[in-house]
Amino acid sequence: MDFSLPPDLVAYLAELDRFIDAKIKPLEQADDNIRFFDHRREWARTDFENGGLPRHEWEELLRKAKDLADDAGHLRFAIPKRYGGQDGTNLWMAVIREHFAAKGLGLHNDLQNEHSIVGNFPIVKMLDLYGRDDQKAMIDGSITGKYRITFGLTEPDHGSDATHMETCAEEAVRDGKKGWVINGEKMWTTGMHVATHCALFARTGGKDGDARGITCFLVPADATGVKVEEYLWTFNMPTDHPRVSFTDVFVTEEAVFGEVGRGLSLAQCFVHENRIRQAASSLGAAVFCINESVKYARERKPFGEELARNQAIQFPLVELATQAEMLRLLIRKTAWEMDQMTQAQVEHTLSDKVSMCNYWANRLCGQAADRAIQVHGGIGYSRHKQFEHIYRHHRRYRITEGSEEIQMRKVAGFLFGYMGANKR
Repeated sequence: MDFSLPPDLVAYLAELDRFIDAKIKPLEQADDNIRFFDHRREWARTDFENGGLPRHEWEELLRKAKDLADDAGHLRFAIPKRYGGQDGTNLWMAVIREHFAAKGLGLHNDLQNEHSIVGNFPIVKMLDLYGRDDQKAMIDGSITGKYRITFGLTEPDHGSDATHMETCAEEAVRDGKKGWVINGEKMWTTGMHVATHCALFARTGGKDGDARGITCFLVPADATGVKVEEYLWTFNMPTDHPRVSFTDVFVTEEAVFGEVGRGLSLAQCFVHENRIRQAASSLGAAVFCINESVKYARERKPFGEELARNQAIQFPLVELATQAEMLRLLIRKTAWEMDQMTQAQVEHTLSDKVSMCNYWANRLCGQAADRAIQVHGGIGYSRHKQFEHIYRHHRRYRITEGSEEIQMRKVAGFLFGYMGANKR
């Protein structure tokens, strides 16, 4: 049994660090970017209150970082070689995501925008596994920014109970073309303000609660009848998460994405990869909060003595550091096991471990950020430090990608034999 990381993975982390120092940090520190980078959330608030979204300049800056990473061969690391990637494994991606998040926020990794110089591209996997040849032709454009495909699954009245969705699609013919007419609403369709398409899920058959009978459509964002009703103001401040209505939206048969009636397979195809990577990111952010708190506690000297001398400071950070060490082992072991299995095998035998990693890492990150704020005192509560942003952003992860309760229900199902390999 060998717990050490593969030497080539360690070497790649060092290569990424050199790339960040040489290409990404200078982009952050350029005179025309640094003020925007430091105050982007305040500027976003101003634009939002004026009826807009976070400033387009910030997205352009993220695009520049991605283009640099793509030119260097890093951005597509996780996707198949046939699309310019490196077939990055779950283990490597988990280690990289933790490594990046442990550095803190920056153009190398800004999860508020799900941005990273080593990209996570779930839509590529969907297109690769379920798309027709003409849809697979969108893969490169989805990486470079030519196509922006958002995800339309959750509804105002249906989140975890996706099989009860009310959005429906009926077969129709318009101008001599066969297709579908779609009606309904979706929530949290992230990125709709810049999207070219929405991967929209709608019921085309069956009844409420049936997994079968739901179909995915690639709906053009500018199709007649598609309307952004509102952008939701969240705990993480102004966001690009809107409520979108679809009123008598007609799409041709070519818009069908995957098999009619089997659309939920698309929604599930990348869920485990996303959950383990999200867990790794939350672990990394927790480590950042712990390390920064330790550093500050050694530097700060109230009453002439290091803050770190106080056990009230030491013990909470000791507990967090202990949990981080244990969680890292579970995440890396689970990611490694995922790499030995097919998607179906992961769902059947390992899904509970993925859920354990996800819900515990997301919870731990919130606890670490809260403790970092407390250790740093007033400055920790301010935006001069990153902890309040980490706290707000990673609090979201306890809901998205399957809520904490859904993750725990999965673990319970395996534990008590209601599902999984030990079902009885």
